[in-house]
Amino acid sequence: MPMQLIRGLHNLKKQSSCVLTIGNFDGVHTGHQEIIKRLVAKAHELKMSSLVISFSVTPESYFGRPKARLSSFRDKHLFLKSMGVDKHLLIRFNNSFSQTSATSFVENILVEKLKVRHCFIGDDFRFGKDRLGNYGLLEKLSKPNNFIAEKVERVSFENQRVSSSAVRRCLSSGNFSMAEKLLGRPFAISGRVSHGDKKGRTIGFPTINVGISRRLSPVLGVFNVLVEINKEICHGVCNVGKRPTVGGEKTLLEVF
Repeated sequence: MPMQLIRGLHNLKKQSSCVLTIGNFDGVHTGHQEIIKRLVAKAHELKMSSLVISFSVTPESYFGRPKARLSSFRDKHLFLKSMGVDKHLLIRFNNSFSQTSATSFVENILVEKLKVRHCFIGDDFRFGKDRLGNYGLLEKLSKPNNFIAEKVERVSFENQRVSSSAVRRCLSSGNFSMAEKLLGRPFAISGRVSHGDKKGRTIGFPTINVGISRRLSPVLGVFNVLVEINKEICHGVCNVGKRPTVGGEKTLLEVF
C-alpha cells in the first residue's frame, strides 16, 4: 500500500487510531531513522497506521531564521516511504499555527483530530507557542487523553550527538565522511536539470544545471566529480553556489 501524503489538516479524511511522531526530519539522519523504525514497529504491533508530521515551512524559516536544508521535501518524503511509513501529514507553519498552545496542540490536534494512541518524540523536541511544550508535558497529558508518550534518546556517534545541525557543520567544513556516517548514507543533492543561458557550450564547456535556489545549500564550493551520461562515466567539475564566471544571483549546482 503506497504511503499517503496529506497536505494540511483540512485534507485529513476520516482518521482511525494511529502511532505518530512529529518533527522537521531534515536529512532523515540516523537519529531520525531510529525514531521512524520504532514508530513503524509499534504501529505494526498495535495494528494501527504509522503517521509522520512534518512542516512545509519550518518554524525557523517562518521566524526569519532559515537554515540550510539537508533534503528537499521530495527526498524526505521518499525516504519516509522507503522506511514503511503509512501516512505523511504536511502542516504549514503559519501565524495561526504558531499561536497554538502546547496543550491545545496535544488535545485538539494529536488527540481529537489524529486520534493518537502512541507518540514518539526526540528527547529535545519542543512544540506549541513559544516552544513551551516538551516531553514532560506530553507525558502529563497522555494519561487523561488515553495515549502513551515515549521519548527516544538522541543517537550518538563517536561521542557526537547526531543532529541535523551536526551534519550541516560536517558538510560546511568539508568532512563528508563524517556527514555520511551521521546520515547513514552519502549526502546527496537532487533536483531537475534546468536550461541555463547556454553560454558554456559557446566556449566548449556545456553544463548541466540543477536549480537549488529555493533553499540554502549546506554545501558551497567547487568539486571534482564523476558524471554518468547515457551509462558513460565522465570526469567533470561541479560548482555549487553563485555562478563564478558569468555572475548571477541564484544558487545553482552546475557540472562542467
